[in-house]
Amino acid sequence: MGKILGIIGGGQLGMMLTESAKKMPEHISKIIVLDPTENCPAAQVGAEQIVADFKDEKAIQELAEKSDIITYEIESGDSDVLKSVESKAEINPSPETLKMIQDKFLQKTFLSENKIPTPEFIKIGSLDDLQQGLKKFGYPSLLKARRDAYDGRGNFKVDSPEDNQKAFDYFKGQNIMLEKFVPFKMEVSVIAARNTKGQIKTYPLVENIHEHNILRETIAPARVSKEISDKAEEIAKDVMTVLKGAGVFGIEMFVTTDDQIVINEIAPRVHNSGHHTLQSSETSQFEQHIRAILGLELGSVKLLHTTIMYNILGSKDFQGEYHPLEISEKNVFLKMYGKKISKPLRKLGHLNLVANQEESIENLIQKLTGLKEKTHILALK
Repeated sequence: MGKILGIIGGGQLGMMLTESAKKMPEHISKIIVLDPTENCPAAQVGAEQIVADFKDEKAIQELAEKSDIITYEIESGDSDVLKSVESKAEINPSPETLKMIQDKFLQKTFLSENKIPTPEFIKIGSLDDLQQGLKKFGYPSLLKARRDAYDGRGNFKVDSPEDNQKAFDYFKGQNIMLEKFVPFKMEVSVIAARNTKGQIKTYPLVENIHEHNILRETIAPARVSKEISDKAEEIAKDVMTVLKGAGVFGIEMFVTTDDQIVINEIAPRVHNSGHHTLQSSETSQFEQHIRAILGLELGSVKLLHTTIMYNILGSKDFQGEYHPLEISEKNVFLKMYGKKISKPLRKLGHLNLVANQEESIENLIQKLTGLKEKTHILALK
C-alpha cells in the first residue's frame, strides 16, 4: 500500500512533484498540498488541496494528520510547527534542517563551521555595524535579509558610502547580514540528493544565467573544466554529508575569477536549475526527491542529453490574463504551470531545449535565441 504524501506548497515545484509521485503508485497512493492559492498548479494535476497559508498552524496540523510523510517545495513553512507534528508524520528534509537553512546567517555559519567555502559574512544589528562591516569588506558588498528572500528579493548591493543609510533603511528592521562581494565569472549549481539511509548522489554541474536577479537559463552541463566540475560536485557531497537532510537540495555556487568554488545559497528542495533533468537525465530531480524521502535507492544521475532550460517569465509591464503559449518543435519541451494571471517577472513556465547526439552547446544557444520570440507573454484581449 502506497503512502500519502503531504507537500507544503503547491506551485510549479509541487506540481512537478505531484506528477512524478503519480507515476509511482506502488509507493505513493495520494498527494495532498497546502497552498493559499485556490486550484494551485499542483491541484490542477491531481493533488488534493488544503487552502491555507504556508505558516498556518492548524493547516499544517491537518496536513500532518492526513499524511504519512511531509515534504515542501517552498522554505516558508513554519519549522517550529513542523517540529511539533513529527509524531504524526515523517518530515523530510527535517524541521531542524529547514530552520537552519531558512536563516541565511545560520546557514552560512553552519557551512563555515564545517569548513565549506562561503563568502565572508557578518551579522548586522545597527547602522554602525554596517559601517564597520563595510570598512572590513570594502565596496561593493551585499546586504541581505536573513529570511524570506528568494529570486534576488531581499538583497541590496552597497556600492559606495552614500548607499549605507539607504541600504540599511531598505530592510525596515528585518534581521540582516552583510556579505563580502565575490568577484565571479560564472554562477553554477549542483542538484544533490541524499536518501534517509545516507546514500548521496549529485547531478552534473550546471551553469546559470540570471536576469533581474531571477534565473533565466540553465545550461547542462556547465561550460567549465572537468577540474572545476569535479570540485563543485565534491563540495556539494560535503554539504549533503554534514546537513544529513533527506531529499533533493539545490546548491548554488560561484566560480570565482581564480577558479575557486564558493557556496552562495542552499535550497532544501527541488530547484529551478534542476528542471532540465525532466528531459536531460535518466531520473528527474522530482522523482529523485520522492525516492530520497521514502528511503528508496536513488536513481541514476547520468546526463543523457545536453540541455538548456529557459524560464518563461511574465512581461515587466503587464499584469492579467495572457495568451496560452504553444511551441511544437522537435526536441523542445514546453511546460506551462497553469497560472492564470501573469505578473511582472512571474515564473509562468519553462522550456527544455534538448540537443541531438552530435549537437554542441553553442548550437543549442543559437537555437534558443530563435525560440525566445515565441515565449513572449501577451495580454489576453
